[in-house]
Amino acid sequence: MNKKSFFKWLLAGLVVALMATACTTPQEAQPEESKPTIRLAENSWLNAKLNTAVAKILLEDEMGYPVEVVPIDGDGQFPALDKGELHATLEVWVSGRSAEIQEYTEKGTVEIGGELGVVGRQGWFIPAYMLDEHPELATWEGLKDPEIAALFSTPETGDKGQLLLGDPTWPYIGPDVIKGLELPLQAVYAGSEEALLAALGEAYSKKEPILFYFWTPHTAFAQYELAEVKLPEYSEECAARAETGGRDCGYPPDVLLKLLSSNLSDYAPEAYYFLKNFNYTNEDQIMMLGLVDVQGKTIEEAARLWIEQNENVWRAWMPY
Repeated sequence: MNKKSFFKWLLAGLVVALMATACTTPQEAQPEESKPTIRLAENSWLNAKLNTAVAKILLEDEMGYPVEVVPIDGDGQFPALDKGELHATLEVWVSGRSAEIQEYTEKGTVEIGGELGVVGRQGWFIPAYMLDEHPELATWEGLKDPEIAALFSTPETGDKGQLLLGDPTWPYIGPDVIKGLELPLQAVYAGSEEALLAALGEAYSKKEPILFYFWTPHTAFAQYELAEVKLPEYSEECAARAETGGRDCGYPPDVLLKLLSSNLSDYAPEAYYFLKNFNYTNEDQIMMLGLVDVQGKTIEEAARLWIEQNENVWRAWMPY
């Protein structure tokens, strides 16, 4: 092959190579394998919705996981975790869900994902202005008097006082306490957290009586001056008596838990690590609750503001 022929051959080879490169799809540079979808429970109360929003944003924006938020009640989340239809629920109040936690963790399909970090407290409350005329309402013993209990009566409850509860799917010990302490009260469901707050707001604006179940942390305590009706101190022995004759004590402090589907560690190890480490304080939750309830932010806006201001907290949850 002479020099002229060689250059023609070389040029033809380069053209063929360039054409092959131009026509080749980018299969040789394989994209990063897509991550599996994480399904998070969203319970009906605001605190739980905020937890889910924080986790969703960080899983998507910082870790690249697609996230599906599943609105579900407290009863439905356990079988959903059991079947792997949910991967995590982030705020479980142990005092009302101990039976389900034991059942599904012993079955091996659900595992405790650690503490959320928030400590909840439940109880019965009245507007503080009621203590001015009825200081006996500072404790449950004041409610033993039928005339005092009747201050909270409604057409639905007749001569009994009303103890107003929230969402009927939440677990309650209120009816058991009424029975155990032999109080002339009747438990009535408002229907939701929003309906419970609306009833409180209406009664408070008119300085009317209202006796209701509530919990902390919650921004209602910043909006209204409320007083707790002290119930007898909680004990395990007292709780055990609920199965036979009612419950004659109040609520324990609740160290809130996260629950995870037991297959999550294999399905998405990094998401599992993140959710196990997901942990913050009452103050963190209260900050976001205030952004929503007081400042009118959306749940997502409040979650993003918390994330923006607390990178030092959530960075520690990451697996890298």
